Amino acid sequence: MTGSTSFILLHTTRFGENSIVLHTLSKEYGRKGFVVRSVSKKMMSLLLPLNILEADVTDSGKPGLLPVRNISIGRPLMGIRNNLFKNTMTMFLSEVLYRVVKEGTAEPGLYEWCEKSIHLLDAVQSDFSNFHIRFLLELSVALGFSPEAQDLMPFVGDHYPLVEKF
Repeated sequence: MTGSTSFILLHTTRFGENSIVLHTLSKEYGRKGFVVRSVSKKMMSLLLPLNILEADVTDSGKPGLLPVRNISIGRPLMGIRNNLFKNTMTMFLSEVLYRVVKEGTAEPGLYEWCEKSIHLLDAVQSDFSNFHIRFLLELSVALGFSPEAQDLMPFVGDHYPLVEKF
């Protein structure tokens, strides 16, 4: 069965001569690895940390890596890609997500929260120097452990809404 899906790119791993494994987070599959065969240089420009991508997934129902084709960017993140500091943050945050969220994990609401946070980082013009701290604190809530809401206030202030429990 082939269908289109959206996912957030967390990490890439070379696989063979010209293939890549995409470690992703998606609504349908949770944290899952996909394989892309015959990777071109143009496609490599799409494979940046925390990019929100769309692709056709061939799901045979078997466990393991699923093949993907027709990869495209769901929404360009120009506010992130044109800013060195935001770009560096996405590298750090994607590595944290890659290491913390285990393969096969499908936390309800995690994908939506990550997507919303990425769009927020993309849109904010100033006062984003502590965004990564806020992200990590909210991620702890999403994963089931957290400080009290009033403990978050020194980090997020009035500028950002507090995380909603999902």
